[in-house]
Amino acid sequence: MVTETDILEQLAKVKGPDLESNVVELGMVSKIVIDDADNVIFSLTVDAGRAQELEPLREAAEKAVQRIQGIGRVLVALTAEKSNGAGGPSSTPPSRPRTPPPGDLAPPPPMGGAQAAAPKAAGVPGVKAIVAVASGKGGVGKSTTAVNIALGLAALGLDVGVLDADIYGPSMPRLLGITGRPEPVQGKILKPMQGYGLKVMSMGFLVEEDTPMIWRGPMVMSALTQMLREVAWGDLDILIVDMPPGTGDAQLTMAQQVPLAGAVIVSTPQDLALIDARKGLNMFRRVDVPVLGIVENMSYFMCPKCGERSEIFGHGGAREEAEKLGVEFLGEVPLEMEVRLTSDQGQPIVVSSPNSMHAQIYKDIAQNVWAQIESGAGASATPAPSIVFE
Repeated sequence: MVTETDILEQLAKVKGPDLESNVVELGMVSKIVIDDADNVIFSLTVDAGRAQELEPLREAAEKAVQRIQGIGRVLVALTAEKSNGAGGPSSTPPSRPRTPPPGDLAPPPPMGGAQAAAPKAAGVPGVKAIVAVASGKGGVGKSTTAVNIALGLAALGLDVGVLDADIYGPSMPRLLGITGRPEPVQGKILKPMQGYGLKVMSMGFLVEEDTPMIWRGPMVMSALTQMLREVAWGDLDILIVDMPPGTGDAQLTMAQQVPLAGAVIVSTPQDLALIDARKGLNMFRRVDVPVLGIVENMSYFMCPKCGERSEIFGHGGAREEAEKLGVEFLGEVPLEMEVRLTSDQGQPIVVSSPNSMHAQIYKDIAQNVWAQIESGAGASATPAPSIVFE
């Protein structure tokens, strides 16, 4: 059993930014989380102006902990502070232009002025297209929609992967009935898990299901980057990314790190959900990611006993919103107990009842999404914007 003392002893051998004291003495090490499989997660707090420069320090800390006998997966992130905190190595402000507050894009240059081309985000090797499935708020069935769209794409004969980008509430292990932990294939590179022909990676495979992820934004961004870049995805026609709800760090990280081919927005018909869905849609538009369409989930309920149709959350709101915003309406998915049951059992409806009405709806949505990608509606050739944080 690996202990916190073992980890701190190893980290005491890692010199801090001043090259005199170690990272433990400088107070740079956050709370260390160790799970039952001896996987270790912690962060190093550094000065914001030197975060990129101190990436080798993060790698050194990671390698030091990996030397402990019996250690599992080691995940180390850099947490950047705006002001010099403990271990803050620099007392002078960084020599770079003033950047906008977190979440804001850099302002456009003056008309007619010289403009440096935004760097093009590198794609993930072997992955032809990456599509985000997102929602403005939680509880609208986004993860269930994402996994069934992925299985619908696989039913078309495509090679499909799923990245669970919801660090705080990963759903894919349960939705796909996958247990176990990813195996390293080379150095820090992990082999993705497999379920129903999909290649899958999720934070849920690396920590216990009831372990809370109490992370700051930079740690979330670092974890997402690792799951994108340090996983042996192999050759995929499409990677579906199940985004967390909202318009925060994870969404901006994805837009910055990879050229997204597009985004699918999931909403229920009710007005409150549509307000948040509109925010999510506008966020993707703002960072030049095409919106492939809107899915109306829980569109209506058909009573299995009497056959009466009830529009519990209203009906048609997402379709109307799609028409207003000029995007594709991908389809309406009824509220159905079997979809909930199969999801809880780790047997999504597209594979457990492939000939059912609900499975066909998801397959039709998947076919529509793929048709848009193939026709060039996606943004694979569009460079991701340069998003900067202070």
